[in-house]
Amino acid sequence: MTDAPARRHPEWIRSRIPSGEGYRDLKQLVRGLTLNTVCEEALCPNLGECWDQRTATIMILGDVCTRACGFCAVETGRPTWHDPEEPLRAAQAVRQMGLDHVVVTSVARDDLPDGGASAFAETIRQIRRLAPTTGVEVLIPDFDGHEAPLQVVMDAAPDILDHNVETVERLQRPVRKRARYDRSLQVLERARAMARESGAAVHTKSSVMVGLGESRAELSQAFADLRAVSCDILTIGQYLRPTPAHLPVDRYYHPDEFAEMRAEALALGFLHVESGPLVRTSYHARDQVPDAARRAVERSVAARLAAEGRRVLPVATVDAEGRVVPSAPAE
Repeated sequence: MTDAPARRHPEWIRSRIPSGEGYRDLKQLVRGLTLNTVCEEALCPNLGECWDQRTATIMILGDVCTRACGFCAVETGRPTWHDPEEPLRAAQAVRQMGLDHVVVTSVARDDLPDGGASAFAETIRQIRRLAPTTGVEVLIPDFDGHEAPLQVVMDAAPDILDHNVETVERLQRPVRKRARYDRSLQVLERARAMARESGAAVHTKSSVMVGLGESRAELSQAFADLRAVSCDILTIGQYLRPTPAHLPVDRYYHPDEFAEMRAEALALGFLHVESGPLVRTSYHARDQVPDAARRAVERSVAARLAAEGRRVLPVATVDAEGRVVPSAPAE
């Protein structure tokens, strides 16, 4: 299946060449703090656009994955990475870049007793401490279906909890080694239940790739399955073969088809659907965070007051007319 010749991308598959001041600054920063980004490791086509806008997906727990998924460019092997200071360095990078929103993900670490859950939780806490107005999203593995590690992450209260089903149920085995469709749905369902139990405003999110040989009916079923477990946010993007050793592209979907899938998913009740040829899990993620409008106002006011040598209290409110009212500056 992986011996098929490479196919030429259609004209609507175009990504920006990485450039710009924001891109250069972020590249230098992640190197200086010894951090990995999934933007680079997974050969994301949106790297240039996102980095130039000073947004990125930080990948913790090293750059070697214990799973060998058929679509993913991240290296597979036996991880050796263990650095208890990594969560702090990640938070320092978020603060130094002044990020509006950060996505934190990881390689699969089946070698660790908790699958890396404690590292996710500590990274969330450190970001909250050093960059309290930044939206925090985590894209987690399935933790082999164990509930305790998921609870550790949810107790840290990210704004968005991501876990991807990646493809339709029939194609899970060739696409996602060691993962299971029903297990991924259970992760999202339990995360939603944990958020309700704690009262935390955590939204759940998942992603589906197209072009791996699925049928349109199978995609519709995947969308319905995700809504059945109260998944709030969905991203839909074209699978692009990273190397000849990976699964081949079965077909390319036209932008009109992505628009149709977005309309279908929204009709099912998703709060937000990002659908397009180059869409990936973290694409435009900062616009999907709960209370995005309030946070944007708060950041804008904080930046202005900081320039004036003052600080702002980290809470905004909504008035009787539904307008976002930023907090008053501290004296």
